[in-house]
Amino acid sequence: MSEKALRLGTRRSKLAMAQSGQVAEAVRRVTGRPVELVEITTYGDVSREALAQIGGTGVFVTALRDALLGGEVDFAVHSLKDLPTAQPEELALAAVPVREDPRDVIVARDALKFTDLPRGARIGTGAPRRMAQLNAYARAHGLDIETVPIRGNVDTRIGYVRDGELDAVVLAAAGLNRIGRIDEVTDFLSVDTVLPAPGQGALAIECPAGNAELIAALGALDDPFTRAAVTAERSLLAALEAGCSAPVGALADLLADGHIVKQMRLRGVVGTTDGTRMVQLSTTGPVPQTHDQAWALGRELATEMLSQGAAGLMGERAQ
Repeated sequence: MSEKALRLGTRRSKLAMAQSGQVAEAVRRVTGRPVELVEITTYGDVSREALAQIGGTGVFVTALRDALLGGEVDFAVHSLKDLPTAQPEELALAAVPVREDPRDVIVARDALKFTDLPRGARIGTGAPRRMAQLNAYARAHGLDIETVPIRGNVDTRIGYVRDGELDAVVLAAAGLNRIGRIDEVTDFLSVDTVLPAPGQGALAIECPAGNAELIAALGALDDPFTRAAVTAERSLLAALEAGCSAPVGALADLLADGHIVKQMRLRGVVGTTDGTRMVQLSTTGPVPQTHDQAWALGRELATEMLSQGAAGLMGERAQ
């Protein structure tokens, strides 16, 4: 490859810039080429509407993909959970690097843990998935909480707690890790309490499908276990015909016997946002060796969830 700088398309948010900067450094190492960040504003960044209202799926992605297809950038970095489940033929998902911590976390006043919040505690989150699971957990354990829909970047969300408007907010551990603010977390939510969004904690590196040389170079950053896990999670989401703003949680993890990875377990949940009705199931199988095997694992679990009434819990099913 020539020494010409590679142009990396990224959203402008502090988190997007941080994770794109980390990818840029990794790409410099594997290609020996300079990488420059090209900041792109997406509809999701400028709209103040709730994500569920503006569609969720693709609102942070479309402008980056347009820049790729228009030749303005050579590759782009997305938070994988923001990607629509259908991959455009013109673009290649060249790499899915090793996943960060997929868990959700609480940042609460007075360093409180979730279960120590006072009665009537107001908890902010923009995700119907988080609302559904937090309300279901509270209902099952005799907690009294109110989930409050919010938007905004990390500073804005944590600001609601600092200013006393909310008792706590829910954020992704991965994002706080990437911007060096994990020490502000007051409680890590077990995935047994709240399953993360499909693909949460993982990044997607995308480039034009016709650039075989770049695909090969970026492929050095790919982690096959992470790719298999997020493929199974996204297959579940696709089979439920749900967008990334739907109240769907999913996590695929590897089950090991000693140091030998034997199987992959996929867990999925769908629920009404008030937490009154939930469908939560899991399946376990051999670690997928191909995209099709990982995709089949997700479809299998989704079929079972649909047979137990999952479709009726999602409100409007995404078309």
